[in-house]
Amino acid sequence: MKKDNNKVVLAYSGGLDTTYCAIYLKKILGLEVHALTVNTGGFSQEELSAIEKRATTLGVSSFRSVDVTQEYYQSCIRFLIYGNVLKNATYPLSVSAERMVQAIAVAKYVEETGASYVAHGSTGAGNDQVRFDMVFTGMVPDAKILTPIRDLKLSREQEIEFLREQGVEMNFEKAKYSINKGLWGTSVGGRETLNSKDYLPEDAWPTPLTQTEPKKISLNFIRGELRGIGDKNFEHPVSAIQYLQSISQPYAIGRDIHVGDTIIGIKGRVGFEAAAPLIIIKAHHLLEKHTLTKWQLYWKEQLSSWYGNWLHEGQMLDPTMRNIEKFLEDSQSTVTGKVFVTLEPYRFTVTGIESVHDLMSSRFGSYGEMNSGWTGEDVKGFAKIFGNQTAIFHKINEDGKRQP
Repeated sequence: MKKDNNKVVLAYSGGLDTTYCAIYLKKILGLEVHALTVNTGGFSQEELSAIEKRATTLGVSSFRSVDVTQEYYQSCIRFLIYGNVLKNATYPLSVSAERMVQAIAVAKYVEETGASYVAHGSTGAGNDQVRFDMVFTGMVPDAKILTPIRDLKLSREQEIEFLREQGVEMNFEKAKYSINKGLWGTSVGGRETLNSKDYLPEDAWPTPLTQTEPKKISLNFIRGELRGIGDKNFEHPVSAIQYLQSISQPYAIGRDIHVGDTIIGIKGRVGFEAAAPLIIIKAHHLLEKHTLTKWQLYWKEQLSSWYGNWLHEGQMLDPTMRNIEKFLEDSQSTVTGKVFVTLEPYRFTVTGIESVHDLMSSRFGSYGEMNSGWTGEDVKGFAKIFGNQTAIFHKINEDGKRQP
């Protein structure tokens, strides 16, 4: 049944765009604004308190913050690890995945409040507008989507002018770099990412280089999930990810710029630092190379690439994603073992693994050396049959017998 009230749930971060939305929705449209901040592991308690204080000052009808970090891992990140997903072989989908989980949390709050409207502060130029709209359309189709920044085609200067007219006090100085932090990485945008040539300078990265002495660590995986680092065991992989981030990020590991195709068809660049995600994915991939068969690895790669692209384009609710997730989870039954990693300034090296499921077993032979699982005659017969169809093709199509 279609709702008919003046409630609007606003996806609220406390920045310029969502501050504008809160005032505009309340004072211009006369709506009852219920602000929701969704924490995916990027906000400290101090930051959340400051966001709540700002929302209260703006006069919203209610404010709530929800921590979905555990759900974020369970519904999304673990599958990105199982699939070794790196967009364009570079980007661990830090923001793309996060936005989907945030949009779902907002949609659930719309259902809880019975609001007739749902709003977000996306502009008309990026991917997030599509991600939020698609989730809201799929989960709360009766709620009307309001996007003041996009619909009014506002510039930053116009937003600031409006807020000043409304007596809103906040720091209107534009930060040199825009930072978005979450459990699965931090994005960095600035002047350099708006062109195709420049790289971000050292002072643009949120985490400075402070560790220079090499450090050897081991990552302990159980059925594809990171559950221990060195002699530390963790009850939940989220804690393991956070701990790995704390010891690897000071090495300035995981910095890069992703160049990709946006959902709306244009090219875009974004800087990111994601030490823990990149180390985990590379370590997990090496463990899989040792513990999965050739064709398991092949089909995982095909499905994982499609899964990552579809998630990036806002299609997390597509039922096909659940089908692929079941495959990915099932593939992890033997992905258990220890992976050895060396951390150094600006880089890391995955040096080897130990696992009871290691298929590189000396019981069956050593690559390039003698074997104990077959004879030379076995190989001769195998090679003859394995290449039989190709041999037949060339015999049938000898130069003199080919049709003109």
